[in-house]
Amino acid sequence: MERAHSLLLNEEACSQLGEHQRSEFILEWLTHLKKLLPATDRAHIKQNQRRLVDQLSGVLIGSPGPPTRWLLAHCLALLFRLGDPIPSSLMVERCSDIIRSKDDSPSGLPTRLAAVACLGALYEQLGRMLAGSFKDTLANLLKAMKSAESQGRYEIMLSVEKILRGLGASAVPCHRDIYKAARACLTDRSMAVRCAAAKCLLELQREAAFLWTSELENVATLCFRAFEGSNYNVRVSVAKLLGTLLAAAVEPRQPAAAPKQGGRGPSSLEEVMDLLLGGFLRGGAGFLRASGDMLKGTRSVSKDVRIGVTQAYVVFVSTLGGSWLEVNFPAFLSLLMELASHCRATQTPGDAVVTRRCVSFILRSTLGSLLGEKAQTNAAKQLCFAVASQKQAIDAALADGNVENRVSSADISASQHILTCCLLELGELVQGLGSTAAPLLTDTFLDTIIAVLLHPAPSAQLAASWCLRCIAMAMPSHCSLLLDRCAERLVALKSSPEAVAGYGAAVTALVAAVQHCSLGIPHTKGQEVLDLAEDLLRSASQNSRISLQRTQAGWLLISALITLGPAVVEHHLSRLVLLWRCVFPASLREQESELRRGDYFTWQVTLEGRAGALSAMKNLLLHCRELFTDDITSRLLTPLACAVALLTKLPSLIRSYSSSVRGWSIVYRLKVYELLALLPPHTYQESFGLVMNQLVSDLSAQDNLNQPCSELTLLPPLCHCDDLPLVGPALHDTDHRYIEEQLHGSSVGGGSLDNNPFSLCVRSGEVPAPLPPPVALTSAAVHLFGAVFPHIISAQRVKILQQFAEMVNQLKGQRQQTVQTHVCAALCSLLKVLHHSYSSLGPEDIRSPALSLLSGALESVSPLLRCMAAEGLARLVQVVGDPGFTVSVSLLCFDRLKTARDAASRSGYALALGALYRYSGGMGSPQHLSTCLGVLFTLSQDSTSPEVQTWSLHSLSLVVDLSSGLYRAHGEPSFALVLRLLLSAPPTHPEVHYSLGRCLHALITCLGPDLQSEGAAVSSLRSSCLVGCGVMQASPDCLVQARAISCLQQLHMFSPPHVNLANLVPALCEILMDYSMLAHLCSSYLCLRRAVVACLRQLVQREALEVSEHAVTLVKELPRRDNTQLDVTIKEVGLEGALFTLLDRESDSGLRKDIQETLVHMMMSSATSGKLGHWLKLCKNVLSATTDCRAPVEASQEDEDLSRDDDSSAFKARSESCGPFTALRWATRRFAMECVCRIIAQCETSDAAHFDMALAQERRLQESTDFLVLHLGDLVRMAFMAATDHSDQLRLAGLQTLLVIIKQFSSIPEPEFPGHVILEQYQANVGAALRPAFTADAPPDVTAKACQVCSAWIASGVVSDLRDLRRVHQLLASSLVKVQTGRDTYSQLYNEATATMETLAVLKAWAEVYIIAVQRSRDKQSPGRSADLSVSSLTNDMSESESGGAGLLKLVQSDLSTLSRLWLAALQDYSLLTLPQEYTSQLPATGGSFYTAETVNQARVHYSSSWAPILHATSLWLHSTGFVISDDTPANLSRPATPTSMGQSSSVSRHKSPEDVNSDRLHLILGIGVEFLCSPHSEDQMENITSCLRALQALLDVSWPRAKIGNDQALSVELLSVLHRLLVTRESASVHLAVLDLLQQIVMAAQEHVREKRRSAEVDDGAAEKETLPEFGEGRDTGGLIPGRSLVFGALELCLCVLVRKLPQLSPKLAGTSTTGSGGSVRSLTDGDCRLVASALCVLSELPSICSPEGSVSILPTVLYLLLGVIRELVLQPIGLGAVVQAALQALKSVLMSPMSRQEKSRGAWNQLLRSALYTLLGLWDTDSDCVVDQISLLTAVTVFLLSAGPEVCTTEPVHMLCLQRFTASMDSKDPLVVSRCFQLLASVFQAQPAVAVPYIRALGPPLVRFLKLMAVFLPLLISFLLDENALSSAPTASRSLHEAALKDLMRLGPQHSVVFRSLVASSPHLKCRLEAAIRGNQESLNAKASSANPSTRSAAKSSPSITLKTNFL
Repeated sequence: MERAHSLLLNEEACSQLGEHQRSEFILEWLTHLKKLLPATDRAHIKQNQRRLVDQLSGVLIGSPGPPTRWLLAHCLALLFRLGDPIPSSLMVERCSDIIRSKDDSPSGLPTRLAAVACLGALYEQLGRMLAGSFKDTLANLLKAMKSAESQGRYEIMLSVEKILRGLGASAVPCHRDIYKAARACLTDRSMAVRCAAAKCLLELQREAAFLWTSELENVATLCFRAFEGSNYNVRVSVAKLLGTLLAAAVEPRQPAAAPKQGGRGPSSLEEVMDLLLGGFLRGGAGFLRASGDMLKGTRSVSKDVRIGVTQAYVVFVSTLGGSWLEVNFPAFLSLLMELASHCRATQTPGDAVVTRRCVSFILRSTLGSLLGEKAQTNAAKQLCFAVASQKQAIDAALADGNVENRVSSADISASQHILTCCLLELGELVQGLGSTAAPLLTDTFLDTIIAVLLHPAPSAQLAASWCLRCIAMAMPSHCSLLLDRCAERLVALKSSPEAVAGYGAAVTALVAAVQHCSLGIPHTKGQEVLDLAEDLLRSASQNSRISLQRTQAGWLLISALITLGPAVVEHHLSRLVLLWRCVFPASLREQESELRRGDYFTWQVTLEGRAGALSAMKNLLLHCRELFTDDITSRLLTPLACAVALLTKLPSLIRSYSSSVRGWSIVYRLKVYELLALLPPHTYQESFGLVMNQLVSDLSAQDNLNQPCSELTLLPPLCHCDDLPLVGPALHDTDHRYIEEQLHGSSVGGGSLDNNPFSLCVRSGEVPAPLPPPVALTSAAVHLFGAVFPHIISAQRVKILQQFAEMVNQLKGQRQQTVQTHVCAALCSLLKVLHHSYSSLGPEDIRSPALSLLSGALESVSPLLRCMAAEGLARLVQVVGDPGFTVSVSLLCFDRLKTARDAASRSGYALALGALYRYSGGMGSPQHLSTCLGVLFTLSQDSTSPEVQTWSLHSLSLVVDLSSGLYRAHGEPSFALVLRLLLSAPPTHPEVHYSLGRCLHALITCLGPDLQSEGAAVSSLRSSCLVGCGVMQASPDCLVQARAISCLQQLHMFSPPHVNLANLVPALCEILMDYSMLAHLCSSYLCLRRAVVACLRQLVQREALEVSEHAVTLVKELPRRDNTQLDVTIKEVGLEGALFTLLDRESDSGLRKDIQETLVHMMMSSATSGKLGHWLKLCKNVLSATTDCRAPVEASQEDEDLSRDDDSSAFKARSESCGPFTALRWATRRFAMECVCRIIAQCETSDAAHFDMALAQERRLQESTDFLVLHLGDLVRMAFMAATDHSDQLRLAGLQTLLVIIKQFSSIPEPEFPGHVILEQYQANVGAALRPAFTADAPPDVTAKACQVCSAWIASGVVSDLRDLRRVHQLLASSLVKVQTGRDTYSQLYNEATATMETLAVLKAWAEVYIIAVQRSRDKQSPGRSADLSVSSLTNDMSESESGGAGLLKLVQSDLSTLSRLWLAALQDYSLLTLPQEYTSQLPATGGSFYTAETVNQARVHYSSSWAPILHATSLWLHSTGFVISDDTPANLSRPATPTSMGQSSSVSRHKSPEDVNSDRLHLILGIGVEFLCSPHSEDQMENITSCLRALQALLDVSWPRAKIGNDQALSVELLSVLHRLLVTRESASVHLAVLDLLQQIVMAAQEHVREKRRSAEVDDGAAEKETLPEFGEGRDTGGLIPGRSLVFGALELCLCVLVRKLPQLSPKLAGTSTTGSGGSVRSLTDGDCRLVASALCVLSELPSICSPEGSVSILPTVLYLLLGVIRELVLQPIGLGAVVQAALQALKSVLMSPMSRQEKSRGAWNQLLRSALYTLLGLWDTDSDCVVDQISLLTAVTVFLLSAGPEVCTTEPVHMLCLQRFTASMDSKDPLVVSRCFQLLASVFQAQPAVAVPYIRALGPPLVRFLKLMAVFLPLLISFLLDENALSSAPTASRSLHEAALKDLMRLGPQHSVVFRSLVASSPHLKCRLEAAIRGNQESLNAKASSANPSTRSAAKSSPSITLKTNFL
């Protein structure tokens, strides 16, 4: 294919290809040429123009297929436009010659069609350049059309349309001729030709004003005729034409030209509507024909005409636009109501249903999609006026005395249709508006609707009831009030049949609305409704005039009551069972006697009552299945048996009373069938025979054989959803489905609310449309047949199916088709049930009749029946599960396909082949696959029957899809076949193209990721895929386009690089913008929009930025003409903005979800990568786009004392320009708020600068990036706008966003104002956003959310001024007052559970505020203290402000006494509600403090979300009071609910002592905390776990609870087991730290308890201390510790758990494992881990103190092992772990100094263990690894032993010798730090007790002096003792002796330490002088002594001294 990518056709390459490859090659070349020509230089084009024209002409005469000819025409025209246009006239002439030629050969037709297409394209591109030859060309075309076949007419019409587009006003002379030709084509037998003619006329009306002036009526009549017998595409096209013309007539585009050409001015709205009305009533017939039909009384207007006219109404209004509709709606509505009320439109019930549906569709399509919320509100008022005027007219007529003459049934009928349409639309509008409809719901408005309930027509009453239900769903606050009002009127007017029926239906609808209202209604309303129902049923027999109405109303009310759910119904179940038993006979015998009495009216009432009872039972199964227990079932067995038995008696009743009871009997059978289908079959197994006989009778339809059945309602659920497109577009999800499905309705009428009043109770929010009872009966019978048939005996099964087969064979015509449809549907229903239940069909005999039935259906003329039969046949094969049977069925299909010649049979069996693959995987043998493909390939090329082609290609796609890997071998021929057919199939049969698209999609899936490879074969297949997708994209049919898009999407998934987004994205956006000429019908097809959005959703997951850029590029390149609002949106705010607009317009939930996901993907991929500001601006624009100008201004008025300049801007946010969006609805704006929250969450995980103002500002200067914190003002304003909106849902979203903003930004400092945070400037906005949520009429859920925001705001610490804080505090204070007093409105408006929700939200908010106040107060008092689980404090200095500590606490303190009681009451409630199910009987009968007994299940949810902060706050309050009960608390608290003893000071609590009260409170808090921490459901509730632990910590900080816990060892042990579990199952460091803190507190409690007992023993026993001491502490006198009962053992487990998790090497089992990962190595310990280990060691060291002496001996080895193990691990790598080492040493010291070591009973064992421990410690120096040992820590540990353990441990050998060696080695260390620390430690050792110190002094003194070189100190000291000569003589004896001894030592030591001596005398001259003088004096004294002893010697010495004095010892 690469060779095709050139300007000129590569003829050499082309000639080498086969025929089919050549056409593909040419198409690829033309596709490339189309893109290449605009990008090529004009001179180059002219240079090659002649050659190109010749090549294109060669393609033209080469019989090109439809896609090729359209591309050829476009390229040819483009070539002449971009090159030399002069030769174009020759080409026009050549094309005209081809068209004129009479060539009838097979190749002649494609060539002529191509010539026609070329002419159209040439004129479209060249326009007036060819105007000269225009007339001849047109005449030639129109002449050719007369003899052309359908394809020719189709192509000529398309060509004429293009000619008109190209010539514009120049074509005026021929407008009439074109109009004449198009008129004929508009009623052509070919549907494609009709569509083309409609397009042609649509283009013609741009310039031909006569079409919408003088010829308007004729064109309208023509369009009505075009609707007759039309298909969906024709109806859409013609409706678009007609609607556009009528819109032009009302508002001409050429006001000046219109009178001149047409001779008349603009038409009035009345004239136009009269035209449409005439079409709706008379169709396309002329006056005479219509008059004749009227005289004959025949119906002349088909449904397709009426549906087409309905679509034209919608196009007409949509073309004029929303603004026009807003202005002209009153007039439009009154004219539309003429249609709804016209007698000809409502002649039969079926007609009436169709008409009402059409009118409803017109209203919904216009009001629902064109108007904004404000305009919708005005439209609702107009609808209300219309309702009021109709009701007044009827009331006035009925009030007249002579009713018979004044009010005819026709008047009643007319008014009921108007009222029904208006009220249903009114309900839809109000429901869409939601709570923004509040201003609309005035008393007058509601009175008007309620007044309709008295209308005599049931349909009007039911419509009014549904409207009230919609109001209740939109505004839950009105539900209870409306319910009361209607119930009161029902009681007051109980004697009026209309009032009973109307108000009964209204109460039913209102009660049923509650299932959609989360706030509910008061529980007592259920009781009132049941009482009312019982009263109606009881009084029904009192007055025969109203018996029917009262009976029906009674059961309606009961059915509605059941929708309230099990929580309500379980209280009334016994009464309901009693009512059910009463309505049926007590026994079957009594029922027999019943039949012999009564008249027709009695039986009407009886059947009505029993049908109602059965409906109520059905509702019980649907809404309260869990209540339908075996007990209830057994009590209802008799009523059920009687209900079934009555079925057999109905024929005799009908014979007795004729048609009087026929209708009631049908309804009764229907209700029985529906109920039995929901019940387990075993409950009515005794009645299987009766039921089956009745089902067979109903399915054979003996009483109604001539009427066609409603296939559309019966068959689609039994077909496979993938096969339904074969039936036609009506079953696709289109925007017109609401009316299109009426085409397939039964003759007895379509779905309508009055067919079944019980449908008011449905769960769905859409208007129910129950089918007429006969149609619904057949569906119910089919469904029940499938459920019952498997349970009957085999022989009967065979007999029934044989009977069905015989009946079908015997009947003929319509009767046969009806029975065949019914019995085949029943069989398929059975097979579906058998498959799901894995049951068998029965004996082999049953296969033959089943196969016979399905084979016959496969040959039916009904496509739906064939579809279902194919599915049934496949399921039959699956259920039988016999390979032989499977093969025989396959062969049967093959044989029939060979012999059958009719299209129906061939298409049915072809589909069966594919369906067999769906359910029979075992068929996948290569041989069978080849055979199957051979047949399907042949059938799919049968161009004589498009239907056979379509079905066989669809079947082929199933085979491809389900054969998986087996199909790879057939891939290439399949691709070739699909592409060949795509290139040759005529465009007049788009269904063939659609099936081809399915095949292509399946082939792409089959190849899958192989499409990415680069081989030649795969590359060829991939190019075939792209070519095929391109052909389908160019198709004019939207379903085919949708399939093309899904194929490209699939290709993109498997091979992204090969899908060109630059082409795909613009194509998708063109469809969304409805701009593309090819996709002009796209807006009508929901499936196309779904395909586009689904594709975009996939694309943006990978290339969001690229997709967005391509979309913007497309719009920039578009011409200005016809730009829609969506184009402008894309230009201003990109594709994402257009998606927001589309989201606002769409009503389909699936499509809305896809759009939202697409937006989210785009946002997630680009919001933090440069487009943050764009997304925030987009969301702000969406939020601002509201038509409601009532911006809230309370803040600016209320905060006048604040002189902040930037506050005012926030409150004027609504008045800003709405930007590119206008009047967006609340749901879209709520989604925008959710997007803002997503953006904040995403920024949280990306860049830290998003939440750091200083960093963001700095980086913003350096790089062009954007940060969230810079947009804080916009975020706050958006949250404010949403929180103050009129939509409650949007308010909740705004408050949630505000909460997120406060949590994320509250701690960010303001760089320009140190000490302040950036959120501080927005406090006025926050206050203003919160205030509306606390008004009296605010919904409870909004107030609850606002309380959460209040507490977060106060807790954040943003506001530093107490006066500012008081504003928000006052809101909480006002809500607290409401909590105390209760609000009466709660008991009237909402369920009692909402009071619980709001009360608990208030108490939770106060609890959070109190917690933070206490925390700040503590932080202020001890700023250096760091709590493990403290709330994160702000960076700003709170100590400067009053709110930082005592100020906030002071605010809370005033309400604390009240709050504490309420908190305790809430906790007691919660503790009761968390009791296991078996203790339910112990719950208070009247409920708790804040919940009622009836709403206990709803209340549990609210308690579970609020209890944790309340628990923490209560603990803090008890901590602050020290468990001292004060008397200043209020004695009583007023509560709306019945309070318990905790909630108020009751008489019971007054009798309790303070000790008991405190004990109750302690156990309450402990119980709640322990129960929650034990719960396995607390995994995702880390905040609650934290609150629990904080609460327990606060409790155990107080001495009284500690004493209680210390005294109760079982409780302590239980606490420890819970903490142990928490430690093992949670990975949060903060939780682990809290657990260990609690462990310390529990151990402290035990210590205090033991200490107290010992102190008491000392006091009591005096001198007997030693004997009594061992009696206390764990272990007693045996030393045994029992696991599970021992506190010490539990504490050891906890400590061991922590230590082994953080230091796995402590465990012998884990010592050899890898040390990587969390806690695997000492080096990986974080600060938190260090704190954990330190805490565990601290606890370990305290454990011996709570043991007896024997007990302490038991645990000492474990404690010492762990301590020394930790030290061993820590000393290997001590960097950064100093705190842990210190903790370990401190713990070691605590153990060594334990009193137990000195007890007589334990001293010996302790000493022995401590000696072992010391020996182990001394061995830690000898490590085998290369790790450096921390000698300092080890020496310190040894020193701790020496100082603390005593001589019995330290002085024994070999320990003593090892200690000396360690110290000696450390003194010799080369590390100065080690040596220094060694000497410090030795100093401590030398000061120890003599028994320890003396041996160390003796052993280490000399080396100490030597190693530390003490001469430097000793020598100066000795010299200081020396005296000079003068002082020596007069010195005392002692000084002289000291002098002499010092000198002697100096003379001895000087030579020994010469270095020290030399440095000393050198550095100290005064010492040198003193020493010299002393030596000199000493020498003289020695000489004197010597001379006195020997005088001769003295003289010799004088003459010659022999010794020279030396002062230098060097």
